[in-house]
Parts: sequence; C-alpha cells; structure tokens
Amino acid sequence: MLNFLFKKQRQIESLIYGYLENFGIIQEHFSKALNVCLENSACEDFDFLTEQTHKFESKADDIRDEIKNLMYGKALIPESRGDIMRLVEEIDRVPSLFQMILYTIETQKLVIPEFIIPDIKELIRLSLVSCDLMVEQVEALFKRREGIRVLLATIDHHESHCDHIERSIITKIFDSDLDPFQKLQLKDLVIDMGEISDQVDRVSKRINIISMKRIV
Repeated sequence: MLNFLFKKQRQIESLIYGYLENFGIIQEHFSKALNVCLENSACEDFDFLTEQTHKFESKADDIRDEIKNLMYGKALIPESRGDIMRLVEEIDRVPSLFQMILYTIETQKLVIPEFIIPDIKELIRLSLVSCDLMVEQVEALFKRREGIRVLLATIDHHESHCDHIERSIITKIFDSDLDPFQKLQLKDLVIDMGEISDQVDRVSKRINIISMKRIV
C-alpha cells in the first residue's frame, strides 16, 4: 500500500514539473508574439505565435486536470490536496492571461502607439521575470529547498514596480490625442498586462503560506 501511495506521489510531482515546463513554452510564445506585435503589428507571425500560445495553454489545462484526477484519487503528498490543487489553479490563471492579451490584440485589431511601446516592453519584461521567479518558487517548494521567502520579496518588489508602470502608461494614454474609444481599448489592455504581475504575486504568497505550514 505504501509503495502504491509513494508511486502516486511521484506521479503528481512529475506532472507538476511537466506543467512548469509547458508553462515556460507558453511564456516564450507569448513573449515572442507580443514583441512581434510591438515591432510590426501587421506581421503574420503574430497570428501563428498566438495560436501556438493557445495550443500550449490548452495542454496546460489538460495537465492540470490530470493532476486533479490523481490528487482526488487519494494520492498521498506532504501538503494537503486542497493546498496543492488551489496552487495549480492559481498558477494556471497566468497562461490564461497570456492568451487573453494576445486574443484581445488580435480580435480588436489593436495597434500599440509608439509613445507607450517602451513602457509596455518594460512592464512585460518585469512581469515575465516574476513568472520565472515563481517557477523557481514552485520547484523550491516541492524539492524542499530554501529561498522561498527571498523570491517572495523580489516578486513583491517587481509587482509594485509593475503597478507604477501600469499607472504611468494609462496616464500617458489619456493625456494623448488618441481617439477616446482607442484610449479605452488600450487602457483595458494595459490593465490585463498589469494583471500578470498581480497574479504571480498572489501565487507567490500562496507558495509561501504552504511552505510555512510545514514548519508549524
């Protein structure tokens, strides 16, 4: 019986590492698609990279569901099933944001004005750095490594900086001579972009709580 439960535990950990690997692929396609959009909004590569992002986001959903099925099949792992499942679901909201941002640009035919492109690039750069740190946190949690709180502090710092950049971009949009409807479209897009770092910060805090429960 113990061997059976240990095997299921290892299966869940393997699926989670597989999820993280797939997360990295989604992130890479999202980053490339957005860079293409910012450099050349009419480029056909944008549509292809958007679809690739969707493809791997769907794969992430499949892995998440497989983890859930194993988890509620009485697989035994050190943390409670509820804690780990909520963590996976929180992480899974990040790829959904990637997909939503790209679909918004694609379906609304948005063209990003040049005067906010540098700020948007910095907002996305910091957000993706935080995503990388979040993945490090998850690996540290399951491999029982130290450093989770240090990563938490760095992610929290990036989230605050991203909030500042987000507000600055929106101010520039509404101070401009753009069409009022275009201003609203761009504002909503920037808010969605800023949500990446916000969500990563929420995940980071959840990881820290799970880690602290081990000590209590």
